Amino acid sequence: MEEYKEGPAFLHGGDLEGAAEKSGRSASELLDFSANINPLGMPPGVREAAAESLDRAVFYPDPFCRRLRAALAEYTGWKEDYILCGNGGADLIYRLVYALGPKKALVTAPAFAEYEEALNAVGTEIVFHGLGEGFGLTEAVLEKLTRDLDLMFLCNPNNPTGLLTDKSLLCRILERARELDIWVCLDECFLEFVPDPKTYSVSDLLEEYPKLVILKSFTKLYAMPGLRLGYVLSSDTWLLKWMRKAGQPWAVSEPAQAAGIAALLAERDGFRERTAAFVAEERAYLKKGLEELGFLVLDGQANYLCFRAPGEEGLTDRLLSEGILLRSCANYRGMGRDYYRAAVRARKENERLLAALGKVCGKYE
Repeated sequence: MEEYKEGPAFLHGGDLEGAAEKSGRSASELLDFSANINPLGMPPGVREAAAESLDRAVFYPDPFCRRLRAALAEYTGWKEDYILCGNGGADLIYRLVYALGPKKALVTAPAFAEYEEALNAVGTEIVFHGLGEGFGLTEAVLEKLTRDLDLMFLCNPNNPTGLLTDKSLLCRILERARELDIWVCLDECFLEFVPDPKTYSVSDLLEEYPKLVILKSFTKLYAMPGLRLGYVLSSDTWLLKWMRKAGQPWAVSEPAQAAGIAALLAERDGFRERTAAFVAEERAYLKKGLEELGFLVLDGQANYLCFRAPGEEGLTDRLLSEGILLRSCANYRGMGRDYYRAAVRARKENERLLAALGKVCGKYE
């Protein structure tokens, strides 16, 4: 029998088991800066809600996520019919693509890898809009919107750069897309880390732009990536119906639904605001430290920082020897092998990262 060989490299951060195998350490010994999870951890009550829900795990979970969608309707201000829940943001990206079956789509570069992966799964022709040296989205993207496009993906703040796009430009894009009959999926999964997300969000425009789909996730803000929970907002109920049919019927487990409801309850105690303030302080500290090491750091506004370390390729392997996972950006379109992304964590962990970077780059003894 032919020996099994591992498939393509994992495209994302957070692969603790793979890093453990490679480093010879246990997963619990590793410090993960490759996945952008809230450094404050889960909100109060989320862990307990998920654990208590196990008594109901002998039954199938609600396929329509009724209680969760009711909680989201109260949280977002939109009716339940405008909400579809899924097994994390990636699941919903695939469901959107499967439901629409776009022949041609636009994706910025760099951008979250799953946009391209999902489009490739249905044979879509992809047009890439390079973001240029500064990686900021500009009005140049308007020239790429043509009548033969069916769908475009945008991310605000962008992943992996963390850069924000002004709402005024997003509105111009939506207006142009409406003229040309193009669906727009706007990924706002990291927007909750911004002090005033409403300044940048276009979720208030759902009914004005029926072909707007907004992607949200519980993964990052509520520190529950292992539970897998996300949702989309759209005023096109026909689309949401076909997105639901585009995947298996029990997409969201009972523990994930219970955890989501508990996480939304924590919002009443200002969990998001505390998180945004904490991340802003630690991000500034980490940015300063990276710049002092001679790295070129983008002015990201999410819970991660993207930086270039000129001449320093292979930093991920060198840091892994120190027990730290760092996200290489080499597989992002438009970025070189000396670009990296680091999550913003708590102060002692950020200090440990900076010390390890200084050591492996020869800055410190």
